[in-house]
Amino acid sequence: MTEKEPDSGTGSTPPENMTEALVCIDHLLWNTRLIRKQVGETPRIMGIVKANAYGHNVHKVSAALETIGITDFGVANIHEAIELKTGGALKNPASILAFSSPLTSHIKCFLQHDIDMTLCDSETLQAAEEIAAAHNKTLSVQLKVDTGMGRLGTHPSMAMELLRRIEQAEHLQLRGIYTHFADSSSPGGFTAQQLAEFKRLTSEYEHAVSHTFCKHAANSGAILTAPGSWLDMVRPGILLYGYHPAKHTPLRLEVKPVMQVEAKVIFIKTVEEGTTISYNRTWSAPTPRSIATIAAGYADGYARVLSGKTTVMINGKPYPQVGTVTMDQIMVDLGTEHNVKKGDRATLFGWDGPSAEELSEIAGTISYETLCSVSSRVKRIFI
Repeated sequence: MTEKEPDSGTGSTPPENMTEALVCIDHLLWNTRLIRKQVGETPRIMGIVKANAYGHNVHKVSAALETIGITDFGVANIHEAIELKTGGALKNPASILAFSSPLTSHIKCFLQHDIDMTLCDSETLQAAEEIAAAHNKTLSVQLKVDTGMGRLGTHPSMAMELLRRIEQAEHLQLRGIYTHFADSSSPGGFTAQQLAEFKRLTSEYEHAVSHTFCKHAANSGAILTAPGSWLDMVRPGILLYGYHPAKHTPLRLEVKPVMQVEAKVIFIKTVEEGTTISYNRTWSAPTPRSIATIAAGYADGYARVLSGKTTVMINGKPYPQVGTVTMDQIMVDLGTEHNVKKGDRATLFGWDGPSAEELSEIAGTISYETLCSVSSRVKRIFI
């Protein structure tokens, strides 16, 4: 990518961004098509766009997914659902499910904006029916069953009672039944146990009422490891954004990173042997050499724990990051000979540099967290 022209001084041209997250829509669509090929044509695909689409921008991502037929979207809560519903990105009718169990004060918002609400307990069910009746509207709900994740959802022993109560409620419409796997990247074992419990429950209920409902369970890990869990809909998250949920999944799709984070070189200096760099003086120059300062730090999502453990790419060459990562800058060792100049772009992670997965492993975390940590002050550029 070429460097932007400097401001003419008229104020009409925005200043150059110090740090940018390039978001490649073609890579997003490539990944979605790979997922479609993997699961076949039968299951619907729910695009998981919670947490601002894992930091990629919920509106741009959702609009792109809509162009290739995605009409189901999953978000964390009613606030994210309203933002997506009212943001103008979606041009066609879509189903939006908020995964969190709602507060009672939120229920009227689900009605107002036609958002699918997750039901986990009888108290919320009763409140939902009363509020929907008071507004003379029908509220779409999806029952979440906790088959072993231990986070949200009704216990399987209580699910049949809740399903019957939903069926009898005049102002509630059951749109789906779902569960969430705790260890889906490992085939068999606990995932198979969760799936068997879920399928037993849903089969029993559908037989009792003589009609079917949308059943979904498969997240990114299960898309790769558990074909029996694909059911009526799958819910890819991290796979959409170009990463696998774990290193040990037996199947690897050729997904491409959707985000690349780049920052400008803002200063270059020559230091003498023994010169220390950054807080706590954790690194000193072994010989005279050049040090570049780059305009990104832990406030942008480049974790402090990465200090002195990784490289960045500048002009196609890796350079070691040295010294403690600071809030707004990092320093890299250019050595004794280089062609780097002020204003050059340094790739922190992405398709041209270390991957988010590689940085995450060094940091002792997962690619999900690395992507979501890219802060809002990092300008998103869509390519």
